[in-house]
Amino acid sequence: MTKSPGGSGRSSLKTRVKTARKRSTSSTRWLQRQLNDPYVEKARAAGYRSRAAFKLVEIDEKHPLLKPGMRVLDLGAAPGGWTQVAAERIAPDGKLVAIDILEMDPVPGADVLQLDFLDADAPEKLRAALGGPVDLVLSDMAASTTGHRQTDHLRTMALFEAAYDFACEVLAPGGAFLAKVFRGGTEQSLLADMKRRFRSVRHVKPPSSRPESVELYVLAEGFRGGDNDE
Repeated sequence: MTKSPGGSGRSSLKTRVKTARKRSTSSTRWLQRQLNDPYVEKARAAGYRSRAAFKLVEIDEKHPLLKPGMRVLDLGAAPGGWTQVAAERIAPDGKLVAIDILEMDPVPGADVLQLDFLDADAPEKLRAALGGPVDLVLSDMAASTTGHRQTDHLRTMALFEAAYDFACEVLAPGGAFLAKVFRGGTEQSLLADMKRRFRSVRHVKPPSSRPESVELYVLAEGFRGGDNDE
């Protein structure tokens, strides 16, 4: 099991970053967080492309999702941290497709496609690439933040809803969906719809998600298939 980064003997002193003339205060704070974040160091040591990889590791350890032989789709995958974790855990016989509208470097064990999942022909392309219905849809997507909490929440919820609708098109019965939201509440009507379509729906926040962050993840398991409008 992955343990929390850190350990005995480490200095408790934090690296301080001076504000450069052309660097904003917010950029300075972000850089200081990065330099003092043990998950950033641990991701570098493990060869992961981002600290976000440990969010999926921790979620999967508490709520086992990734199993050898699964068909997995990673939406908005760049830079590829979640893709790396998923590829490791579904090997050797799993099938993983990672898509992003941005170009992304190859990941061993994954098919990386530069594609907008909102395109009309995207579901069919992805089913073909995976060789059948999907067992798990992952999405760590978030809209670019504006600094206005309500606006950021609404923009990320729009991405979440799009990913959810897409997951319902491609998931196999019994499949699962894991995606990012921002604290502020998943819309009740959307949660009610998810509970009709999935056996279990819950919010999770992995330890590697920074305490001050408003991000949460919605984990829906046991996809029932069909419209489930009863």
